[in-house]
Amino acid sequence: MNATDLNRERKGVQFVVREPAELMAFLMVKMSGISRTKVKNMLTNGLVWVDDEVVSQYNYALKPGMVVRIGNKAEKRKFSSKWIRIVYEDKYIVVLEKREGIVTNSPTTEDSVQKVLNDYFAFTRQRCRAHTVHRLDKHTSGLLIFAKDKKISMMFEHDWKNIVSDRRYVAVVEGFLEREMGTVESYLKDNKMFVSYSSEVDNGGKLAITHYRTLKRKPNFSLVDLKLDTGRKNQIRVHMQDIKHPIVGDSKYGSTTDPIHRVALHAYKLAFTHPVTKQELEFETQIPDNFLRLVDKI
Repeated sequence: MNATDLNRERKGVQFVVREPAELMAFLMVKMSGISRTKVKNMLTNGLVWVDDEVVSQYNYALKPGMVVRIGNKAEKRKFSSKWIRIVYEDKYIVVLEKREGIVTNSPTTEDSVQKVLNDYFAFTRQRCRAHTVHRLDKHTSGLLIFAKDKKISMMFEHDWKNIVSDRRYVAVVEGFLEREMGTVESYLKDNKMFVSYSSEVDNGGKLAITHYRTLKRKPNFSLVDLKLDTGRKNQIRVHMQDIKHPIVGDSKYGSTTDPIHRVALHAYKLAFTHPVTKQELEFETQIPDNFLRLVDKI
């Protein structure tokens, strides 16, 4: 196939690798008559796919059995991850929804949302890194903010109370929650096993305040809306244990049931003032279906 044929039939053109080779050299042979400049442009513009992944590295090592495909300019490079869904992005911040089962960030090689986000930045050729603004527990799902540089993350840190106007969670807790609403206030501190515990008097820990409102309740489970005045580590989990209604699936903090095989806690709402543009932003996600099904059971 020559270069003219390739230009007419670029979409769907593919070659099977028969022996080891570098990507550019392979394309120069397969696309007889095409210039090195055109091949470089195709690589730079994300038009070359190897086994359904866009590859721009000219000396990418091909192995027998791989399939090299020349894409179409209309094809958009899409980043996909089972762990995150980006709901808002500008040149300063990213707001995303994370699944349960992954930590927000990690000093080790453990997978984290921060690592996934940095992979996304590399994939989309953005010259930035993900900086943590706040965290969710590994087994909690929901909305998170990341900054694209350290300066923006520090703006959130230094003025969090004025910037963030609303943070809401939804949880399924064990038992029939008698009260329509209430507030739990205590001091939280970690023990030597890194388990948070609660005290009504100042124990040297940090003051934590959680407001709750019952949305739906059945004999075995209750669906609860939770609003935080403070954002302490494990705050909601400890406070629900304090009122004798631990979060479903949270064996670390008193739960004895695990019907949906996860901690039933989701950060569903987030409202804040953009620290740079000063725009008022508000995001809300749906209550997880398995939470609703759980409280709909008779």
